[in-house]
Amino acid sequence: MSVPTYDKFIEPILRYLAANPEGATARDTHEAAARALDLSESQLQEIIASGQATYKNRAGWAHDRLKRAGLSSSAKRGYWKLTEAGTDYSVQHPSPLTADQVEKLAIGFMDVRLRNPTDAVPLDVVEQGEDTPVSATVSPDDRLDQALRELRDATARDLLDSLLQVSPNRFEVIVLDVLHSLGYGASRTDLQRVGGSGDGGIDGVISLDKLGLEKVYVQAKRWQGTVGRPELQAFYGALAGQKAKRGVFITTSGFTKQAIDFARSVEGMVLVDGIRLVNLMMDHEVGVTSRLLKLPKLDSDYFDEERGF
Repeated sequence: MSVPTYDKFIEPILRYLAANPEGATARDTHEAAARALDLSESQLQEIIASGQATYKNRAGWAHDRLKRAGLSSSAKRGYWKLTEAGTDYSVQHPSPLTADQVEKLAIGFMDVRLRNPTDAVPLDVVEQGEDTPVSATVSPDDRLDQALRELRDATARDLLDSLLQVSPNRFEVIVLDVLHSLGYGASRTDLQRVGGSGDGGIDGVISLDKLGLEKVYVQAKRWQGTVGRPELQAFYGALAGQKAKRGVFITTSGFTKQAIDFARSVEGMVLVDGIRLVNLMMDHEVGVTSRLLKLPKLDSDYFDEERGF
């Protein structure tokens, strides 16, 4: 018998985290769900193509659904904890959950994607494709596109969670790694972290030429609150103090409309919000790895009778 689908893991995870209000490691939660579902040894040994245990993969997707519903969170790296809403939900919905309740948690929040804070203005206009319901009439290509979007969105959430949990010093290093992956600096040594007290609002410096005559100054803020106009004005003042022509302000959060308007009113200032940052990290494989999928497709030309030997 194969491992149950991820929706079957939702309630065991919800109940285990409810019984551990301070949170629990993802590993312990995986095992608790496996015990609750009474998985056999052969089911525990089953793996997916990437080499991960199937039950751990499905437990992870079950937790992703709880996070999308606002019922759980990744309190810290590899650590899961119910939100206040999740604790209330577990009390208001005693075991067992009905089939409709499980279905709503499993697929009812799939369109909940990574968003900026409510008072932030998106820097990038992202075309959100409609989620196509899985059915016999949906082509495999459409299902694959939908799955890839979902995998990318889940990775984006995990990346942002991880960025919010690292130290400010480590975040500054990560930001410089991202900028180097974008082609700034001939080598990684051309990007230097400043940071610390007395940095004048400058966290990093990028030398665009070997002599260091042309530089880009960076401010990296691992914030949850929205960045407003005053923060950008202070950064602009720090740039002026360095007689700098270019500056990049990067945050895990977002920017208010007033902040964006200010950045556009001055020359040489570029803004990167949390959504743009995690997309850059995925596109350039900073903090993430990619796996190659080989999809067979018929080569009709091969069967052409006019082809020679």
